[in-house]
Amino acid sequence: MLDIIPNIMFESIFNDKDMILLQNHLRDNKQTITTAESCTGGLIASMITEVSGSSDIFHGALISYSNEIKHQELQVRNETLERYGAVSCEVVNEMLEGVIKKFDADYAIAVSGIAGPNGGTKSKAVGTVVIGIFNNLEKDIEICHFKGSRKEVQIQAAKYSLKKILRNFQICSKNP
Repeated sequence: MLDIIPNIMFESIFNDKDMILLQNHLRDNKQTITTAESCTGGLIASMITEVSGSSDIFHGALISYSNEIKHQELQVRNETLERYGAVSCEVVNEMLEGVIKKFDADYAIAVSGIAGPNGGTKSKAVGTVVIGIFNNLEKDIEICHFKGSRKEVQIQAAKYSLKKILRNFQICSKNP
């Protein structure tokens, strides 16, 4: 039952039709995508690879759940982690840069947040998720606040990040 939940929950945010549109856009433009995930634990990558043939547009992903791995694998600076914390625009910015280099992709998604039910603070409540996208030219990083169970926060964060990438394509397509 849990395997089905990501496909049916929060379809108004991002659904299977949107995923096909996203992947076809990447394919048509001979572009690729990668992800650096913390609180979503690979869910975004899983959603992308649920579509048969996604290997031509998806280069890979890195689940950087710990600060040590963010630093070691994505070159997030320890100073940035210490000063701003893992759930910050500054860390997600460095995650985007690190993962796009690591996987030599055209687009990247990076996510770091507090899915709960533990880990929240006064300044960063449970459900706080920083989501960033990068198209090798521009970055769009946003602090989001999702409600629900741990799984619901993860699914909303994953689907919202994919929606951000799709929206970026639609904006770029309208501006030649």
